[in-house]
Amino acid sequence: MQQPRQLETLDDLLAQAAHYAEFCMRNSGKMSPTLFLIGADGPLMFIPASLVDAAEKDAFANTARLVCIAHAAMVSVMALEAWMKTATPGEKMDMTEPPSEAFDRQEVIVLMGESHSSQKQKFLPIIRSGNGKFFNLGETTVPGMDKMEGRFAQILPPKLADDQMRLLAKTMLKVKGVNLTKPGTTVRLTPPRR
Repeated sequence: MQQPRQLETLDDLLAQAAHYAEFCMRNSGKMSPTLFLIGADGPLMFIPASLVDAAEKDAFANTARLVCIAHAAMVSVMALEAWMKTATPGEKMDMTEPPSEAFDRQEVIVLMGESHSSQKQKFLPIIRSGNGKFFNLGETTVPGMDKMEGRFAQILPPKLADDQMRLLAKTMLKVKGVNLTKPGTTVRLTPPRR
């Protein structure tokens, strides 16, 4: 996957996220959930230190929303590894079975992109060799959706925040010990010392 030369649009940011996902998978065989955004301060990335349980996942999603407010995000992409299950045409989806427990599940990188006027998703199948090591990312076979739901969806606020709201969000992020970076550098999230 080719890295975009500039980051200005949702499509550019989706391409950047796909490039980053492939880089992570090739180098470590996994990818931490990552928020990419383009805002008033240019392109930024945010990666949590860990996501060991539901509470940490919720905290990351909520902090990602604060990051978007604080930096007047115009577009964002949430990228993460996930298990996916699909139903064949005419087949009813069993909503009681979690994708992680489905026999016919598929491991994918999910890219959920948002702008104030649209949403775009991409599902990149993770292809592993016989020994379980990462081999490649496949091309998506899942059509785009009108809407995605869940803790990592609707990260971008419906409208840009005013200066007072941005300052409040930046203050909250500082108290939480959140660090952001430009794409291509490393980020760590550390809890504040008490």
